[in-house]
Amino acid sequence: MANLARKKNAIGIGWDDISLSGLAYFISGLFAIMCVIPFIYVIVYSLSPYSEYLKNPFSLIPNKITFEAYEMAFNYQYLWSGYKNTIFIAVVGTICSMILLVLTAYPLTKNDFKGRKAIMTLWIITMFFSGGMIPNYFLMRSLNLLNNLWAIVLPGLLGAYNLILMMNYIKGLPTSLEEAALIDGANDLQVLFKVVLPLCLPILATLGLFTIVGYWNTYFSSIIYLTKREKWPLQLVLREIVFESAANEMQQGMAAEERIVQPFTLKMSSIVIATLPIMCVYPFLQKYFMAGLVLGGVKE
Repeated sequence: MANLARKKNAIGIGWDDISLSGLAYFISGLFAIMCVIPFIYVIVYSLSPYSEYLKNPFSLIPNKITFEAYEMAFNYQYLWSGYKNTIFIAVVGTICSMILLVLTAYPLTKNDFKGRKAIMTLWIITMFFSGGMIPNYFLMRSLNLLNNLWAIVLPGLLGAYNLILMMNYIKGLPTSLEEAALIDGANDLQVLFKVVLPLCLPILATLGLFTIVGYWNTYFSSIIYLTKREKWPLQLVLREIVFESAANEMQQGMAAEERIVQPFTLKMSSIVIATLPIMCVYPFLQKYFMAGLVLGGVKE
């Protein structure tokens, strides 16, 4: 026992630490598997004939692979218009949001900024109260933004939660860097763009990821403001496909002798097509993600 105690003190890790770490890894791995299995299920049956699904609805290994569902989905015109609209909403919305976020958060971190507390109070109120769906609809109608993609972009440009994270991150940066730049003759804009902004890449990547995912998955506001199908974003087109009306429309005009792709398989392939691009963004921003989230969430 004495030798075990000495080893524990020397290494700094005991059996209780190992057991706790093992339990944490087991629970995290279990939840990770639970999250991954639905994605695997969708991918497998988007590539499998419908007959294989009927034989074994719970198999995660495809016996036969076919791309017929993807070919039919790619030939659906509204899928491509949905992609175009969603890319515009996500890219333009994220860029504008990050620009406004930096220009708003930086001045609010200065204690000598007059009206700072009043402005922050107004921002925080918006986290708990909103005008409501009907006033927002009347606002968009008065601005002539119905059936306009800017009706989806503008309302979500600057959220209070992202603003608070950005402010906390900037407050955590060394003030000596800004003071040194001011002594060297830089003005406030030069300090912001040449000193502060390069140091904010982790939090910008994190908040940019949150923002682009939110815009990519926009759904409810599109139902309210967009009635023309050519203006629908990808998620609204996907909703129509999942509810089968578009799946049946995809197969209209096909000759009787042609092989019909089942709506179930079309739904699976459409889900993969709509989800895969935004999933590819995560690996590129992963190295910034945790650092930005942790540092931005700490308030001194």
